[in-house]
Amino acid sequence: MTFNIKDGFLEAIVRGHRSGLLSTGDYNNLCQCENLEDVKLNLSATDYGNSISNEASPIYTSTIVDKCTRKLVEDWEYMRTQADETLGTFLDYCTYGHMIDNVVLIVTGTIHERDVQDLLDKCHPLGMFDNIATLAVAQNMRELYRLVLVDTPLAPYFSENLTHEDLDEMNIEIMRNTLYKAYLDDFAAFCQKIGGATAEIMGDLLAFETDRRALNITLNSIGTELTRDDRKKLYSNFGLLYPHGHNELAMAEDFDQVRAAMEKVPAYASIFSKLGFGESQMLDKLLYEEEAKKCMECFEQQFHYGVFYAYMKLREQEVRNIMWVSECIAQDQRSRITDGIVYSF
Repeated sequence: MTFNIKDGFLEAIVRGHRSGLLSTGDYNNLCQCENLEDVKLNLSATDYGNSISNEASPIYTSTIVDKCTRKLVEDWEYMRTQADETLGTFLDYCTYGHMIDNVVLIVTGTIHERDVQDLLDKCHPLGMFDNIATLAVAQNMRELYRLVLVDTPLAPYFSENLTHEDLDEMNIEIMRNTLYKAYLDDFAAFCQKIGGATAEIMGDLLAFETDRRALNITLNSIGTELTRDDRKKLYSNFGLLYPHGHNELAMAEDFDQVRAAMEKVPAYASIFSKLGFGESQMLDKLLYEEEAKKCMECFEQQFHYGVFYAYMKLREQEVRNIMWVSECIAQDQRSRITDGIVYSF
């Protein structure tokens, strides 16, 4: 009963935003577009109208994606300003993943001598923080922490994992996955502390997220110098694969062995059953579809915070869909449009 006193208003708001997600009919209309001006025209009749309708011609894919992302950011910032302490902390947790991605983007770009301002423009707005531009001066992880990140919410995740190693491509990817492991473990513990339906629903969503990361870490590290023990250290300490699935994934040396390990979990066996042998490139789409399905199921229950996390994930998937459609049209590959769309409904 007390949920509605504090959080009922924002739950109603987020459910309203969810009803504004693009429908199958909207995607069918987008698939019929001849050029990006048509895409803009179709999006103007949706919830993206205020963000995109006043854009001058010619319009580019990057502009469409930026404006659609801006819609999510505005929704999120409004909800964050209205939230009480517990929900506000939960909403902040949802954005820490974007912070980690932004840190990695800036550091990787600096290694390749990219312009810092160009890198900042590519950062996700929900993951911005003060002094992010000064990440460019760090030479190793200890400096990265001491100069910049000590004052950010990511500080606890970094302080556990500091090394003197210089920042090269391999170390940066290890850093990203180590940070994500600490972040997801912390987020899951916070959700369990909230308890109730939030703990149950977010436990399921975060378990899926951490299992997907374990799968991607394994596939990306096959054939690299990363040892089995180092690989295993990057897996989170919960999820449907924990601990036996992690042991098998750590030992896997090709896609078939990874597949065999994943299929021992019934929830993932159904996903891999849709995947023909030699179709590993379709795996990402199948995982995105499973995530969208789980997020839509969140809205079947009331009085929990999972709907906010689910809305963010669904809106981000929608932006990826719009980017795919726009790129296919811009590159005259319209026959491939439906291959990359993940439907929410």
